[in-house]
Amino acid sequence: MSNITRWNPVSEFEDLMNRYNRMFGLTRNGDRDSKDVFSRSDWAPAVDIKETAEAFTIDAELPGMSKDDVKVTVHDGVLTIEGERKHEEESGDKKHHRVERFYGSFMRRFTLPDNVDENSVKASFRDGLLTLTLQKAEPKEPKAIQVDVQ
Repeated sequence: MSNITRWNPVSEFEDLMNRYNRMFGLTRNGDRDSKDVFSRSDWAPAVDIKETAEAFTIDAELPGMSKDDVKVTVHDGVLTIEGERKHEEESGDKKHHRVERFYGSFMRRFTLPDNVDENSVKASFRDGLLTLTLQKAEPKEPKAIQVDVQ
């Protein structure tokens, strides 16, 4: 199971810097309306990864989103889940006392093990839960090559 995700310390540092920059309103050129110093997702959905004898299952929590807000791709052994949760427009008669939910774009990437069939990925979305099923494939047997001695 440990080969599905890879720890990236640089990514964690960028996340820490993004939070710091947002908290103090710091930006690249001092303009409060420009983007943060590092360009990265503002939040990431929580996921559960399970394994059975036949498949891996990834459940991603995406409350308040629809299936049209999410894109799932597989390319070169990497599964990517990306999307955006939009914040409702503020109106003049509404006063926010607390906003704890995360909004904005997100991206999660998972390195797939060699025994996953990339062509058999299935996705379903129901009640804010994205479920991905990745069928396992038979491991490829190494091919023996005869070496001629001359």
